[in-house]
Amino acid sequence: MLPLGTKAPDFTLLDTVSGKMLSLDDIKSDKATVIIFSCNHCPYVIHVNEALVELANEYQAAGVKFVAISSNDVENYPQDSPALMTKLAEEVGYPFPYLYDETQEVARAYDAACTPDFYVFNQDLRLAYRGQMDGSRPNSGKPVTGEDLRNALDAILLGRPVADLQRPSGGCNIKWKKD
Repeated sequence: MLPLGTKAPDFTLLDTVSGKMLSLDDIKSDKATVIIFSCNHCPYVIHVNEALVELANEYQAAGVKFVAISSNDVENYPQDSPALMTKLAEEVGYPFPYLYDETQEVARAYDAACTPDFYVFNQDLRLAYRGQMDGSRPNSGKPVTGEDLRNALDAILLGRPVADLQRPSGGCNIKWKKD
């Protein structure tokens, strides 16, 4: 896992929502920046999508910026193609960019392992949280609350340290290209 305190690795990727190339500088916040490794087809992502949109809308009003990145191999997983990313972002109502990491270099730079995988960077773009949105999983019977992600964002917005206990994300492995 990317060590806490690490400066956010830079990137420039295609935003499948706007059709523009966006960099970290384009989307960062001077309060907190949330980078989500995601995809279209993972049941774990589908499970949190609605609550994620609500959470993003709530915290964007407080100056937090969000971005999702899909790094999956679209040759073997065509349901994660940029065209279908655009469609999903519109259907779900993502209030943030949904970037396509075709080379998978960004996922590797962030040591991303699964979808969804959440990274929260502070105002200095230093990693303050990486892990799960909350303890809910598909068919777990637990409601999606965003508790872990909310606690991290609230701490940053209040100028407090983020809790040391950070639970790793659970989900589908990133679909790496075969060498």
